[in-house]
Amino acid sequence: MKTEGSIRLRLKTHAAFLFKKWGRFVFRCVYRECFRLLGHLPADRNLVIFESFFGRQYSCNPRAIYEYMRENCRDYRLIWSADRRHGRLFEQHGVPYVRRYSLRWLLMMSRARYWVTNIRFPSWFCKSKHTIYLQTWHGTPLKRLGTDIEHDPAPGKDAEKYKRDFVKDSGMWDILISPNRYSSDIFTRAFAFGKTLLETGYPRNDCLYRMNRSDTVRAVKDKCGLPRDKKVILYAPTWRDDQFDGAERYRFDLHLDLERMRGQLADNYVIILRMHYLIAGRLDLGAYAGFAFDFSHYDDIRDLYLISDLLITDYSSVFFDYANLRRPMIFFAYDIDRYRDFLRGFYFDFEKTAPGPIVRTTDEVIQAVRETERPGFRLSENFEPFFQKFCSLEDGRATERVVRRVFGSGPAQTDF
Repeated sequence: MKTEGSIRLRLKTHAAFLFKKWGRFVFRCVYRECFRLLGHLPADRNLVIFESFFGRQYSCNPRAIYEYMRENCRDYRLIWSADRRHGRLFEQHGVPYVRRYSLRWLLMMSRARYWVTNIRFPSWFCKSKHTIYLQTWHGTPLKRLGTDIEHDPAPGKDAEKYKRDFVKDSGMWDILISPNRYSSDIFTRAFAFGKTLLETGYPRNDCLYRMNRSDTVRAVKDKCGLPRDKKVILYAPTWRDDQFDGAERYRFDLHLDLERMRGQLADNYVIILRMHYLIAGRLDLGAYAGFAFDFSHYDDIRDLYLISDLLITDYSSVFFDYANLRRPMIFFAYDIDRYRDFLRGFYFDFEKTAPGPIVRTTDEVIQAVRETERPGFRLSENFEPFFQKFCSLEDGRATERVVRRVFGSGPAQTDF
């Protein structure tokens, strides 16, 4: 039998939920209207707003473009959009930023000549006519995305609404960056995108050609507190659509047996884990101190690529980028049948063309790592065809190609 106290608690909880939901609705309506009204103000034709992964990171293609423009396009004013909880990150890098969703941010976003981001904006965003929206995206697709997704893409969201919101945002994009011809074909269809597409390679991969030096590796290892005398394994899996605790709160079940790996590999290796941004912060590696390190919140995965001697992943797009280093890759795909057939599906036959061994158990992972130590070890016979298809445009100059095409040599030189 329910007590009066329990009834009151449930009523308060329900009221708080309704208040929060109503507050979000009002917030979106007010901001949408503000975007619309402020968009009539004169454009700030020198202003470029950058954002990476919802303002939580200083990373990826937007970072590469920003750093190039900071050195070569001095006429522009370059500002980052930062989540209020991550402002310190931008301060540490000496990067000018505005707090996401603040009134100053709203005014700057409405008047900016350019937006540069790597992920979709919320459905209530409204772009001014004078703003050029450069969408860099954040990976070469293996798994289905956008309008190609057949199953519900997120907890609490149905596939049709997801697709409508996706197409609404992609309808605002003026320019989209593609890393290769394969991606261009998929992006055009899956994003319902019909405007300017730049097939240039990914700006974020330039550093894998320009910074792949022993002194850089030593410096990053020292910064991360990793031993110089041990090899580094990078484990970077993607998230699972069906593993969540609540609306847009994903979890990740770690199937890799770190205790077993430590027993077999700790003499020569350490392992660093980089979780997808949707599941970052859900690990406790205290039991594996000195062997396993959580770098899910490290500034930019590009440094982790450079210091890693080999990559373990699953279906994450990280392996398309890592391939530029021509280092070993192991695919720990313990749930490949379910992921392929029920969750996302693949754009190509991953099992036949993966540029490294596909394994399902920790013991097989350890065996594959040991294989790389053998004299005369060579990368998979699939590697070279894979590289030519997905990485042939990468040469360390993708950022320059993008900036010259989009921004020209001075403010407001481009008209799309």
